[in-house]
Amino acid sequence: MTRKRFHGLKRVKFRATWNKYNLFNLSRLKAPRTNFMTYYQQKWSAKSITRAYHGEHIREGQWERMFTPLLNSVIPMDHRYLAEHDGSEQAAGRGSGLEKPMDLKKIAFGKNQVPYMHMTYAPIERRLDTAIFRALFASSVRQARQFVIHGQVKVNGKKIPYPGYLLNPGDMFQVEPDRVLFATGAPKIKVKSQAEKLRYERRISRQSNITRDAALAKRAERRRAKEAKELADDTIELAPRQPKSAPIVLGDPEVRKLRQKEFLKLIRQIEDRIGNKKVRRTGKRKQELRVLLRRAKANVIFFGRKSLQELDTEMKEITQELLGMTEEVKSPDKAPVKRLKPESEMSDKQKEALKKAIARIRENPADITKPYATPWRPRPYMSAFAFIPRYLEVNHNICSAVYLRHPVARPGLAEVPTPFPAETQQLAFNWYLRRR
Repeated sequence: MTRKRFHGLKRVKFRATWNKYNLFNLSRLKAPRTNFMTYYQQKWSAKSITRAYHGEHIREGQWERMFTPLLNSVIPMDHRYLAEHDGSEQAAGRGSGLEKPMDLKKIAFGKNQVPYMHMTYAPIERRLDTAIFRALFASSVRQARQFVIHGQVKVNGKKIPYPGYLLNPGDMFQVEPDRVLFATGAPKIKVKSQAEKLRYERRISRQSNITRDAALAKRAERRRAKEAKELADDTIELAPRQPKSAPIVLGDPEVRKLRQKEFLKLIRQIEDRIGNKKVRRTGKRKQELRVLLRRAKANVIFFGRKSLQELDTEMKEITQELLGMTEEVKSPDKAPVKRLKPESEMSDKQKEALKKAIARIRENPADITKPYATPWRPRPYMSAFAFIPRYLEVNHNICSAVYLRHPVARPGLAEVPTPFPAETQQLAFNWYLRRR
């Protein structure tokens, strides 16, 4: 028996995920045709469509026990009017002729109505796994459920392994930052053989210009791999040997590992600039970038022979040359030579740009041990789903969120995120209302 597709393109089911196929299905969402359906069929169809998005991992019997016909809503009222009157003026003049007749022309029907039917699945928003997905800590509700079961989530400082835990107003939940980076970051591509590499590059080269440039850069990597041995031999001849009488101060091993990751990220940035064909660069600039690339790789090769101070100096100089903060100086050979600008000659903008560039390299380094692509970048198609409901207060710096209150409906707005129109939600509500 074949397994049904979770994200099908023929038999479409709208899911609570960031998947690209799900985004495509949502882009062509239309209200179901009900011209030739009975009322029972309309309700069943609406229930089937909406349940695929709202809590598809919850059993039907469990959801029917959670369902309630009482829908939370708030009506904004003028606080000044409430402070001045006690309500008795509303009944003054009834039946005595003082009451003014209602002008139907001035009444605006259909404007700022309270979308009560959008609150049909409000009880599901209290679940811990759903709240984690709404807070952008996971790419799907099923992944959020996995994080909870594996003990990666805490509620009010205590580990909770139950995905169906119902949050109360004021509860704070926290997810392990490494899990959040894995869920929201770009996936790490694992290619085993050379044939699979070529097949993968051919496939992604047809998607967009960005992926095509990435494929070209990977082909260039294979060409540069042949020069690796020559590069190592050249750097061995140029690298000065430290005298035995002056031992190198290695420093903290953890700091040295961090500096090594920074150099790896710097190498990747230079390679991206060399392989980017959208930006036109002169032959001289390309030659300068290749020299910087060899210099950065030499620092990685002879990483154990240099002190932390020397590594920091090299990092600063390479970053400064990469940003173009150099000036030409005439030499006796009548050939202009570039030298680095000292900090005393830099403008405030150049100092700030250099500082930000070094901080960017150190904050988001390349790390091959991580299960996601590094340096970290958001996963594709994430921006279409990047929104946070009003009933959550989220701090992404510490991967924590507070469940402020239960979602409510307001005039013209419902706080339960849903892609379905009010008519479909009303039919689903009537289905479960009949079952109660």
